[in-house]
Amino acid sequence: MGGGNADSASPIGRAQMGRGCCFLETAGVEGSAAPQAGRASEAGRMNVGVAHSEVNPNTRVMNSRGIWLAYVILVGLLHVVLLSIPFFSIPVVWTLTNVIHNLAMYVFLHTVKGTPFETPDQGKARLLTHWEQMDYGLQFTSSRKFLSISPIVLYLLASFYTKYDAAHFLINTASLLSVLLPKLPQFHGVRLFGINKY
Repeated sequence: MGGGNADSASPIGRAQMGRGCCFLETAGVEGSAAPQAGRASEAGRMNVGVAHSEVNPNTRVMNSRGIWLAYVILVGLLHVVLLSIPFFSIPVVWTLTNVIHNLAMYVFLHTVKGTPFETPDQGKARLLTHWEQMDYGLQFTSSRKFLSISPIVLYLLASFYTKYDAAHFLINTASLLSVLLPKLPQFHGVRLFGINKY
């Protein structure tokens, strides 16, 4: 017992923490039915779970690698799908792209509240929209700037390709304001007329 590793003398079934992961000793059971993908590099240990360091993962999801590119690709894909519908003219397609994008942004960022994750924050995020949870409520972060500039760019493109037609311009402007105004710091946590308060 003197010169051996301290971990090798531990009892079977003892959970240990190591390198940010929780390991459960399997006492040399190599041919078990446990999935091989979750195996740790040490022999006889199985990865039971990996904990993230965020109390609420909603706060950092828009800072994930590749999320901005995926967002742009999805908007482009929506536009291409609408372009493939034969009876839609180019101005109608641009206006639909803008309105559908802004509607989805409004619903997912400014209407839906809470998190899809079980968070240990005592329900603090339950009454906050995704926009209010982002970056722990800090204003003017890179994610917030990106999500504020993207509808403006789409609005300018839609206005240009609709040749500033009055009807399209009115629809596109109303759609833009519906997603820009809730993003202002002055509206952080504000529920106009008590709508979406609970």
